[in-house]
Amino acid sequence: MPKIYFVGVDVGTSSARAALITSDGKVIKQAVRNIRIWNPEHEHFEQSSDDIWNAVCYCVKNVTSDVAREEIVSISFDATCSLVILGENGESLSASKTLNPEQNVILWMDHRAHKETDHINATKHDLLKYVGGQVSVEMELPKLLWLKNNAYISTWSKIWRAFDLPDFLTWRSTGCDTRSLCSVVCKWNYDAENMQWNRDFFQQIGLEDLLKNNSEIIGSIVKEPGTPVGNGLSEEAAKDLNLLPGTVVGTSLIDAHAGALGMFGCRSNEYNCELQGKLALICGTSTCHMSLTREPCLAKGIWGPYLSAIIPGYYLNEGGQSAAGLLLDHVIKTHPQYMHIKMKLSENEHIYTYLNRRLKQIAKERGLDDACYLTKDLHVWPDFHGNRSPIADPNLSGMISGLNMNVDEDALAILYLAFVQALAYGTRHIIDNLLKHKRVPFHTLLFCGGLAKNTLYVQNHADICQLPALIPDEQEMVLVGSAMLGACAAKVYDSLEDASGAMGGNGKMLIPQFATKDYHERKYQVFLEMLNDQRKYKDLMM
Repeated sequence: MPKIYFVGVDVGTSSARAALITSDGKVIKQAVRNIRIWNPEHEHFEQSSDDIWNAVCYCVKNVTSDVAREEIVSISFDATCSLVILGENGESLSASKTLNPEQNVILWMDHRAHKETDHINATKHDLLKYVGGQVSVEMELPKLLWLKNNAYISTWSKIWRAFDLPDFLTWRSTGCDTRSLCSVVCKWNYDAENMQWNRDFFQQIGLEDLLKNNSEIIGSIVKEPGTPVGNGLSEEAAKDLNLLPGTVVGTSLIDAHAGALGMFGCRSNEYNCELQGKLALICGTSTCHMSLTREPCLAKGIWGPYLSAIIPGYYLNEGGQSAAGLLLDHVIKTHPQYMHIKMKLSENEHIYTYLNRRLKQIAKERGLDDACYLTKDLHVWPDFHGNRSPIADPNLSGMISGLNMNVDEDALAILYLAFVQALAYGTRHIIDNLLKHKRVPFHTLLFCGGLAKNTLYVQNHADICQLPALIPDEQEMVLVGSAMLGACAAKVYDSLEDASGAMGGNGKMLIPQFATKDYHERKYQVFLEMLNDQRKYKDLMM
């Protein structure tokens, strides 16, 4: 049998990556290239679609340089749910107050559209039940409404196409304007139950002009993830990527959803459970919590249920934390001890590894059975960038209770631990909310992304949620998930579910510690009380 490879491309918040991947999900080679982020003012974050495409091309050419182009069966893409604005002839059109046409992408984490978000949610339209009762400021329709309200002449009146970034990449690579059901149902309020844009909803929110001319600006052809796009790579894109024209391109996924697809097929020798019992955490800059069910679960504050957004026939529920790795980096890098520790680290040692080791030493010095007890009097509410789930309030802020004047290394280590625990309590908060709304129980947590490499983060999740945690042996499951889309589109596998099972690989299981359960239960009650306190303080100050 001839060798075959798939190329998976992942565009994250700050970099583009590509990988050459085998039919059993092994990453042979990968490359990464940074992409530029503009932050022209508070809560405005912008990128360039040309810069992103150039970074993608660099990475793809790098990972495919040692294999024959004929052996590459497909290429497929995942990316952040950022908004790409194009003008006439597909040229970049500024989405920025600076009017710089390079800045034509509004990044997913951009929070400029608070007023527009409130306006949409005030309609209380029935369609909002599929996003936990309200849209997020991070979704695309609030951003588009912001452009209409604030850049009508310079941008809004000149828009030729508005893409989710994953759909931009499939369009740029094929010349075929189709939209992924994943993107439009999860971030654009597409009605997946009826497979159409809801005209009444668009009229109520003031965006009915997007539906003119058969909705050409936001897309009229919607395809399930993993289906082929057009006739594959166009001549122009093939030249850019140094691949063969006609190479199969699979319909895309949002980046976190690609990670979930990659992990849903992962198994361990000790234990495996059915798909509905798995909660996939894709944890990097932010964390996304993905789970699939056969029957819809309508949970307030949790996005979904989205029909067929990842795997056909399954409903997706999506929770998340807007800042996870970003938050831990902020806590560590703003501490007085950060530079002192950095100077002591060996070239390849991460500061997390150093702090994790120090926490074990402190616990031993203080005669504690587990390092988790070091935060007995230090409590954190972690929403320094608002709450995505399950409160769905972008105006919530972070809280710390129990600070003192100590700023030594041990103080940083314990503060870092308190934030790690707070993120895990946030995950439990999401799980509890889903279960309250009659979701079938969870049996396993799955982890991928940068934070999956941090054993303290994963073990605390296992202990706090009292669920076993599975970490795939193949760490780059977002890239593998992306490659699965092309494998399915090229008919190497009959379905995405089959591709996930064949390429998901094995993983290492971390078992929850029962001995710390009572401690974490009490800490979790403090965690919930901090939310009540924050609301009470705001009420007092009104």
